[in-house]
Order: sequence, then C-alpha cells, then structure tokens
Amino acid sequence: MAERRVTSRDVAQKAGVSQSTVSYVMNDAPGQTISAATRERVLQAAAELGYTPSATARALRRGTSEVVLVVIPDGQIGQVALEVLGAFGEIVEDHGYSVVYQRRRGRALDAILRELRPVGVADVAAFATEDEAAAAHLGIPVVGLSVDGGDGHAMRIPQRKVGALQVEHLVARGHTHLGYAASADPLTTILMRPRLAGVQAACAAHGLPAPVVVDVPLFPDAAARAVRRLRDRDDRVTAVCAYDDEVALAVLAGAHATGVRVPDDLAVVGVDDVPLARLALPPITSVGIRTAEVGSGLARHLLRRLRPDLGLPEPDDEPPIDMVVRAST
Repeated sequence: MAERRVTSRDVAQKAGVSQSTVSYVMNDAPGQTISAATRERVLQAAAELGYTPSATARALRRGTSEVVLVVIPDGQIGQVALEVLGAFGEIVEDHGYSVVYQRRRGRALDAILRELRPVGVADVAAFATEDEAAAAHLGIPVVGLSVDGGDGHAMRIPQRKVGALQVEHLVARGHTHLGYAASADPLTTILMRPRLAGVQAACAAHGLPAPVVVDVPLFPDAAARAVRRLRDRDDRVTAVCAYDDEVALAVLAGAHATGVRVPDDLAVVGVDDVPLARLALPPITSVGIRTAEVGSGLARHLLRRLRPDLGLPEPDDEPPIDMVVRAST
C-alpha cells in the first residue's frame, strides 16, 4: 500500500494551529501576525512529518486546475480571519485541491489569475469592482464573502445585525444611555462602520438617545480616559457596545483604573467571543459569530460550482450569530 502523502492538515494538527496558519508560514506570507513561537512550532512539525508544499508549487508551474485561490485584503490577519480561512482550507483540501492565499498588494486581479490559473477563486472582501468580471472573462468561478453584510455574495456576515444584537441585549437589561467603544485602528473601518450603524439604528428604534461614541486605544491610560468621557456626563453612559472583544477588554481595564464597577456601574458587550473574553474579570458578554461555519460555508459554495457531481446541499449564506451572556452585563 502506498504511503499517504503528508498534508498541511497533518502539520496543523501536530502544531496545534489552523491550516491557513501553516500555509502562511510555509509560504512566508508578508503582513501576517503569526508569532515567532508559532512559526517555529509549525516549521518543527513540518520537518518532523516530512511535509513540503511542493505539490502546490508543481501545480502552479503546470497551470493545472488543482489550485483554489483565496484573495484576502491587505493589512493584518487576526485570529478570527484565520479561523475563517482555516475552515475554508480544510474542506477544500479534503476534496483534493491546493489552496493559495494571495494579497492584492496593488496588483490587478487579472494578472494574478493569469499567473496562477486557479480552478476557482474565493474573494474574502478583497475584490475591486472590476475583479469579478476579470475572473468571468477567464471562465473561473468566484464565490465571495462580504464582511459588511452586503448582498450578492455566497456568504455574508450581517454586521448591522451584530450591532443591533448588542443594543437589544442591553435594553433588555434596562439600560437607556448607551455608548459605543470604537477601535482606534483604521484597518477596522470596514467592519466598524456597519456595526456602529446597527447600534445607532437599534437605539433610534427604541427611542433612545444616539450612542456616545469614543475611540478606545488598547493602552490602559487611553482606555481610562475613554471611560471617563463616557461617565463624566450629565446623561451618564451605563452600558457600552464595544467594537470587538479586544476593545471590550480595554474598556474593562479603563473601568478598573477609574474605579468604575462592571457591570454595576457600566455594562460591557463585545463581539467575536474570543477565548480571552471568557477569562476576563468579569468574563465578557459577547456576540459570537461562528467563524468556522463562515469558512466551511464559503468552501461548500465553491465546491458546488467546481464539483456539481458531489451533490452537496446549498449551505446557508449567513452564519448563526449568538449572544453569549456572561458577567459583564
């Protein structure tokens, strides 16, 4: 019996990381946020298993239809995005395809497609207006992920709904003066704008004042100043919708520094339900977006285009979104 080829999935399991992390490390992708320790762990696991990404390289040189291209935005790739990409890669690779992750870096998509000749493309919120037409011209099927909830994509994450769920939870707890803890990172704008719009619309629907918006940098002193701006008002803010769980953690730090009790004086709701949210003091209530289902759904949409013979059922175009209630509210 022929020995089974070692795959990136084997390396990921041995190293305790996602497949997309393995791909980033083995391809030395620029701009990612993988730590040196994680990189070393992946390389060690690859060496022990005898893994090499040469199969993908051969497929690219031959111009065969074994490669699926994932186009990702420029900027840092955080843990949530890695989970989406990892779930996507796991399913696609299980069906015999190699996955290549590509940033635009100012290059025209047409040039990238002609160079790689992929069998299919997944757009993770990175396409320009003309890009889908370029892929269609080459006969390459495309599925898209909209991170701002826009229609016309195989998968979308309704960010306005995320913001609205934060408000609904806090209103149910009796809060009427809300704040919005915004991220100070300009790269978060694509997600933050619709999330804040959802918070504002939900406040208006309940007849509440517009939320008080403050930037909350991820530094203790700056977070403390942000909390003071929320609290030192005639219409004192009693509950905060945070852009994500990192910002929610900063609010908790700012509250602790200023003697504000959470949740007695200030309730806090985050987004993403990351593991650190469960370990915070107090643990953070968070809107959980099932990122694995986002990635696997996007993969199944593409596989339905590439392999109709598989008879895969059509997946939902939106992932389940849950309110995970903890002690911060």
